[in-house]
Amino acid sequence: MKAIHGGDIYRNRVKLDFSVNINPLGMPEEAVRAMRLAAGLCCRYPDPEAEELKKAVSVAYRLPAEWLLFGNGASELFLAAAHGLRPEKVLIPVPSFYGYEHAAKAAGSRIRWLELKRENGFRAGEELLSALTPDIGLLFLANPNNPTGALTENRLLAAVLERCQRQGIVVVLDECFIEFCGGGHSLLPALERFPNLCVIRAFTKIYAIPGVRLGWLACADDELRGRIAAQLPEWNLSCFAQAAGCACAGLEDYVERTRRIVRTERAFLKERLEGLGIRVFPGEADFLLLYAQRPLYEELLGRGILIRDCTSFRGLGKGFYRIAVKSRRENEILLQALREGKEAAPDSRKGEREWKD
Repeated sequence: MKAIHGGDIYRNRVKLDFSVNINPLGMPEEAVRAMRLAAGLCCRYPDPEAEELKKAVSVAYRLPAEWLLFGNGASELFLAAAHGLRPEKVLIPVPSFYGYEHAAKAAGSRIRWLELKRENGFRAGEELLSALTPDIGLLFLANPNNPTGALTENRLLAAVLERCQRQGIVVVLDECFIEFCGGGHSLLPALERFPNLCVIRAFTKIYAIPGVRLGWLACADDELRGRIAAQLPEWNLSCFAQAAGCACAGLEDYVERTRRIVRTERAFLKERLEGLGIRVFPGEADFLLLYAQRPLYEELLGRGILIRDCTSFRGLGKGFYRIAVKSRRENEILLQALREGKEAAPDSRKGEREWKD
């Protein structure tokens, strides 16, 4: 069985990991220093209210501190939302992150899948509005989506929120990759207008600290937020997580530099991959969804490079892969490995043309 998440460097011999989508700049030095200092605090319990972290995120994102909840990664918050609401039926557009399915099943909810159209680049369209029927209690939605990297149009998001509010549907919006995409797409400014909206973000990807486990949720509705908070364990944030979060919140220059690098390297990878006969789907995040006839996962793993085989994603299947956008040096190593693999499989372009047709 293929893994349901990337990053399995523990059971594979890996030199380069393209299977997880973290910032190619690596951890900010501010986070490293903060966690070194936090080591001296391990003899006492961390603050269960995470007051300093709450204040830092509140200031950085211009949100009321009381609207914020924090989790041991975004995954804990998805689970807390599903358990706090316990909707009878959940809507999940696919392909998308497995964590939504896991959370819905753990809460005993039934799932309605909305399969996004391949011919539309797996982007959500008007069919999402039609799927928001009165029996849906919760919508899980990612913007940008994972594994596609595609952003949902602002116009469609506004229509989704309006319909969900009229029908009493709670929207859990995953914005864990939004900071790679530039401004104008986040729904944080819409929270006050839509009390049924919960926006979830993580420090994991943008600050390259997946081992720290730190996510946050923003919701303007006290009752809804309270139901979710009741599902979170005490002391769910370590002193390391709180220190790293305080250090990272508000590092605007680091985030802006990240966006420039990702934009440049994403375009570079797309052009070179398509030159190798590999289909690249449209997207804006720090990763790319690919399709190829060649067995890229096995081919690259044999060279010590791990990518994400997307077979386990609902709505995808054999031949789909996801790769992270990394530094130019690392991207060149990946491309060289693919070129060498192509030379060993010269008929692969024919299969790709047949799929497109």
